[in-house]
Amino acid sequence: MTAFLTLLGGLVIVIAGLCAEWPWWGWPASFGALLALAGAALLRAHRRRPVIPPEHLLEPDRPIPPVERWEEIVRDVSLPSASPDYDFLVTARVRWVPVDVPHGAREVSGAGLALDAVLTRAQVITRGQSPQRGSLVQHQLSGELGTMQPDVTGRVLAMAEDITVRLSDADRERLDKLATVRKDEAVWEHERKWEKNKRAYLGEDVLASTSSAVVWWLAKNDDKVDKAVADIGLLAQLASVANDTPVPERLRPYVEDPHQVPSPGSDTAAPPDTEDPEPRDTVAETFTRFMEETGLTEDDPVRGLFLRRVAEAARAARMPGADTLERLADEADEPFDDPFPDGSDDPDSPAGSGGGNGGNRPGGGGPYGNDSAAYGDEGVPVL
Repeated sequence: MTAFLTLLGGLVIVIAGLCAEWPWWGWPASFGALLALAGAALLRAHRRRPVIPPEHLLEPDRPIPPVERWEEIVRDVSLPSASPDYDFLVTARVRWVPVDVPHGAREVSGAGLALDAVLTRAQVITRGQSPQRGSLVQHQLSGELGTMQPDVTGRVLAMAEDITVRLSDADRERLDKLATVRKDEAVWEHERKWEKNKRAYLGEDVLASTSSAVVWWLAKNDDKVDKAVADIGLLAQLASVANDTPVPERLRPYVEDPHQVPSPGSDTAAPPDTEDPEPRDTVAETFTRFMEETGLTEDDPVRGLFLRRVAEAARAARMPGADTLERLADEADEPFDDPFPDGSDDPDSPAGSGGGNGGNRPGGGGPYGNDSAAYGDEGVPVL
């Protein structure tokens, strides 16, 4: 601004000097006076300006009043849930703002009114939720309590933020156990119903009669008709046991011999498809066949002695067939007509109980000599 005024003053001096035709010494004097005035103005302006601009000072020109904050943190407040004895534990930061009231109104506790208003609004949500839905309740409370709303007295506007919802450790453990038991019970109930339906299906439908059982079997195995016919006896027995009734007379041939299928109109049964293996011969049958093939017939007096010697040898060797051989020997020793009344086997040999070829009884000599000579050194009979 000072430079502009100085320039303007210089122009005025030039115009005035030209119009008035100043002498030569008037020009330097006029410009000197102009520069002196400009310098004085600059010096005065410099003295009035502070060294540090006001915008760069540490403290503003006007003090800023401190911001008044109305908030309070509540921790683990119990709020009811849909299940008795299982409460939610809610933690939140409650904020409120006082509302202008007429002069002379009574003093109130803004914190108490705000807390009561927020918790009342929160109970409306938690009371209808299951305790297992803690995370869902937390988000619902964040949305519901996130706006400023007046309390019942209209003295404050309250809201809540930083909300967390949880359950106590003991309650959470109990709820987990109850949930596991309910799930297991539901699975068991479904299994029981399935088993009950299956029993009813088999007992009341499939095994209601032999005919229904056969039809069910054919439906399952429609390409095995021969197998179905062969299993009629088994199906008849199953149906009779399931219904606690005897097997019908017309189905008894199938039950008695399941391999034989009676032809219509005949009482005879068809031969079995496969022959049963022949039973093995017993010890008695084997020795009887052996003696018959060697010529020891039932009326031969040597038959009993031979069986007695074999039985004694089997007894000494502890063979399992010794008792059978002794029984055969006893049967062969039954009284019969002795062809040699004198006790000898040969008319030409002298009678006696100890020499030569004795009688056919165990006490005689027999064709093998005396009884004492028929044993070895260790008492084992020798044939």
